[in-house]
Amino acid sequence: MRVLLAEDDRRIANFIIKGLREEGYVVEHVLDGESAIEFALAEPDYPFDIIILDVMLPKRDGMTVCRELRTRGLRGPVLMLTAMSNLDDRVRGLDSGADDYLVKPFAFPELLARLRALGRRVPTAVSTSLLQIGNLTLNTQLRTAKRADRTIELSTREYQLLEYLMRQAGKPVSRTILLQAVWGYDYDGASNVVDVYVGYLRRKIDADPQAIPLVHTIRSVGYKISENP
Repeated sequence: MRVLLAEDDRRIANFIIKGLREEGYVVEHVLDGESAIEFALAEPDYPFDIIILDVMLPKRDGMTVCRELRTRGLRGPVLMLTAMSNLDDRVRGLDSGADDYLVKPFAFPELLARLRALGRRVPTAVSTSLLQIGNLTLNTQLRTAKRADRTIELSTREYQLLEYLMRQAGKPVSRTILLQAVWGYDYDGASNVVDVYVGYLRRKIDADPQAIPLVHTIRSVGYKISENP
């Protein structure tokens, strides 16, 4: 499941990102409201499954962001985070278009439970649950992968990497972007963790020598998943 997190407190953001990635979520993080709008609307064909918005964001606050996204046609689930716990603030957040509201500080299991509940009850969240390239399919709700009739067993990190690449189908994705999206740290030129895990995926996805290879290396750039080299 792909999540956009808009949170300017880096300590809280790192706590959420680490926890969500350990649970298998693919997380994109932005620090202000304008970036939240830009990221949320950047890929209309592959929208985020859930957006987590802090209320007190720089540039544009979370409620303004939520209203803007709804006005511009985004119908996916939005969870609002805030340190303001009075009733009027919660009502304003929900009236701005949010689907749920979580008051800081919160327990991480409660955040996970709310995300699961939003994923179950909001119809638009199901629209991106099945990704397909050729005869390779990925169910992002069940977190299962198949190529033709063959089930592919994936570790949590392999799954996250495959989901990210499939959401960018046909587009070259750099190692730097993959490290940030899947592992959550800045690129270290000495690290070959991306290459190692792409190798794992390639051996599992392209195991049949008679099948069209789907995992491709883009020289000097990174990798892509596509039916075309």
